[in-house]
Amino acid sequence: MTDRYVVMGRPVAHSQSPFIHAAFARQTGQDMSYGRLECPADGFAATLRAFAADGGRGCNVTMPFKFDAWGLVHERTPRGEMAGACNALRLDAGHWLGDNTDGIGLLREVERNAGVALAGKRILLLGAGGAAAGVLGPLLTAEPAELVLANRTVERAVTLLDSHRAAVEARRTGRVELRAASLGDCGRGYDVVLNGTASSVSGAGVPVGPEVLAPGALAIDMMYGPAARPFVDWAAAHGAVARDGLGMLVEQAAEAFELFRGVAPQTAPVLAALRRHMDSGGT
Repeated sequence: MTDRYVVMGRPVAHSQSPFIHAAFARQTGQDMSYGRLECPADGFAATLRAFAADGGRGCNVTMPFKFDAWGLVHERTPRGEMAGACNALRLDAGHWLGDNTDGIGLLREVERNAGVALAGKRILLLGAGGAAAGVLGPLLTAEPAELVLANRTVERAVTLLDSHRAAVEARRTGRVELRAASLGDCGRGYDVVLNGTASSVSGAGVPVGPEVLAPGALAIDMMYGPAARPFVDWAAAHGAVARDGLGMLVEQAAEAFELFRGVAPQTAPVLAALRRHMDSGGT
């Protein structure tokens, strides 16, 4: 019997996860299907339970349900536990395992695909929601010199940073300078600027000014496709090396695929095929 997987969220019609996981399955010879499952705003838990009861083997979780997913699983990986949010669930019979693959996906996009080593860099991470929660811990393992978490509500950024300080100290990376800030007053001249706010999804403007970009900075929007275009265009217009989140999407999907199937796929050919697919107007 073909094993079934889905991406769950609201909305998910735009999601490229089915394309990615279908490509991984062909590459690795896995008998599986992967679709989209949109959840009611207040119905994620019920939808997940129904999918699992009907034989679903696993799912990726996208906004706005990553925090909900964390609270529904029986066990979490260390990175899922630290993030306080899960984006990949393996639904074994009677035991659900939650993971967060966003951070490792972003690290691979930055350091392997973009060729930027994060050690000793100054990083500005925008937003303190599920996207930021997933990537903060792995970013700190790369030992930047400074990481500033900027959010519209500073208190939320402080809470998220505080939840990671003990882990930073345990890894003896305490020399990383951690600071929370408002979006309107978050400093200048960062080597890497990462947009994890909802501005891309909501169609709002770029939430910070160009002074946050050092000359030649790397600027990545964690969204992809048309949603990421305003931030990418803004960053490029101000001299940054600008990227959308498509590479991060493929890299985090590869980690989720390995969680689901126990085999690690190759990402480079799938990312190239996905860009061609999207450039041709594919959905």
